[in-house]
Amino acid sequence: MKPIVIIGTGLAGYNLARELRKADPTTPLRIITADDGAFYSKPMLSNAFARSKDATSLVMSPAVKMAAELDAEITTRTRVTAVDPAQHTLTTTAATIEYSRLVLAVGAEPILLPLGGDAADQVMSVNNLEDYAAFREAVDGLRRIAIIGPGLIGCEFANDLVNAGFEVAVIGPDATPMERLLPQAAGAALQAALAASGVEWHLGTVVHDVTRAGDGVELTLANGSMVAADAVLSAVGIRPHVALAKAAGLQVNRGIVVDRMFQSSAADVYAIGDCVEVEELVLPFVMPIMHAARALARTLAGQPTEVVYPAMPVVVKTPAHPVVVAPPHPDAAGDWRVEVSETGVRACYFGAGDRLLGFALTGSAVVEKQALTKDLPGTLD
Repeated sequence: MKPIVIIGTGLAGYNLARELRKADPTTPLRIITADDGAFYSKPMLSNAFARSKDATSLVMSPAVKMAAELDAEITTRTRVTAVDPAQHTLTTTAATIEYSRLVLAVGAEPILLPLGGDAADQVMSVNNLEDYAAFREAVDGLRRIAIIGPGLIGCEFANDLVNAGFEVAVIGPDATPMERLLPQAAGAALQAALAASGVEWHLGTVVHDVTRAGDGVELTLANGSMVAADAVLSAVGIRPHVALAKAAGLQVNRGIVVDRMFQSSAADVYAIGDCVEVEELVLPFVMPIMHAARALARTLAGQPTEVVYPAMPVVVKTPAHPVVVAPPHPDAAGDWRVEVSETGVRACYFGAGDRLLGFALTGSAVVEKQALTKDLPGTLD
């Protein structure tokens, strides 16, 4: 019997495999990954410094243990170079493999800025466990870190690194942190709290050049300012990894386009996780992955199941000023109503008929998360 093949051992790939084994304990399962196949929680990468966690201590299960748990063949350190949907085969750096059904759980890749300067190649990003290990080793013994990008991940790393004793400067074009997710008052509250913790902000501008300066680097900003640092972390965002799917002839937009059963445009080829676009939504967060894994596992086990996404607020790991956000749908028409207190911000997004369509809570206001979530529409009903 030809196996079900999953490409990728991140949260999407492994959670799908676990759910599949609950629904179908016997179908042959093969998982292929370009890394060592260790299971870890990617969201933990952005708050591991302050907890003194190195890469090894973040591993929950090595590949050999996952293979036994899942009754699966896990092939590590192997890249998939091509997929042939017509022949139901994929080609790796080592072999050609047949599949009955294929799942692309290939994740997303960091967006790389076109920076100038002779130290542009020293700018690091953290998108997986190996990246984190390299970054942690690179900054060992250093003092000052510049973070390019004031979004969710940039803010989480800023809080984590300053709590770990580093001096941190955050640079980005937004007027306030997390501008794409938070109304301005909520972003300003987060900015003030992180500033009080020691984070230095350079907003409303971008980095042009990164040049060597003694043992460190110097960042030249568009507004003419200069920022000195010992190391630079880029956290400007990620984009779905679509190259393999595109080369295989699958429909691709911002992500790999799938229906609500995560079926791609090719028969017996599915996709899940950060690489996916379902009904024009790209949701690179944990909760969508968990709901998707359960639905797709049932489909692969012979029980066709469309995914339903409930309201899924995102908890931002910034202990200096907690944040919970449930962004309204990008097409939602409405307006923010914001209440600011000394201890937090309560912002609710209302549509027609005063229907709650989203919210952003900071500081003491995060206690309202559960109550407000009950009033939200599903993300994808």
